[in-house]
Amino acid sequence: MAASFPLFLVSFAIYNMIAFLTPGTSWEGALFSVPMQSGATWLVSAGDLLLALSLLFLFFEMLKATRSYTRTIVDHLLSTLVFIAALVEFLLVKEAATSVFALLLLMSAVDVIAGWVVSMGSARRDIQVDHLNQ
Repeated sequence: MAASFPLFLVSFAIYNMIAFLTPGTSWEGALFSVPMQSGATWLVSAGDLLLALSLLFLFFEMLKATRSYTRTIVDHLLSTLVFIAALVEFLLVKEAATSVFALLLLMSAVDVIAGWVVSMGSARRDIQVDHLNQ
């Protein structure tokens, strides 16, 4: 069941812990800066770091979607529930009405849609292979 854990739940948990435990914290404020070779300075915010972590989670969720195990359905159902809960939070909770949360929600939607599409494509191939063997 640990393999079926939806990774985006971690992203939303981090967001909520920061948003509710440290009210007034800005997602846009620079945490640190990186001097670039061009002479410009790259400012990195907390929102940037959370989105970067979430992109890594999206990559691993896509890898998990390519498996064809029976627990894959459970994984997709849990990811769908995380997306629905996040969507409700986005619509109803004022602390979630930020661009960072909206982008997390979009990544979660991509995870859900891609997961179901990949699973359906794999199932279709499995059915065709079984049909040819008979």
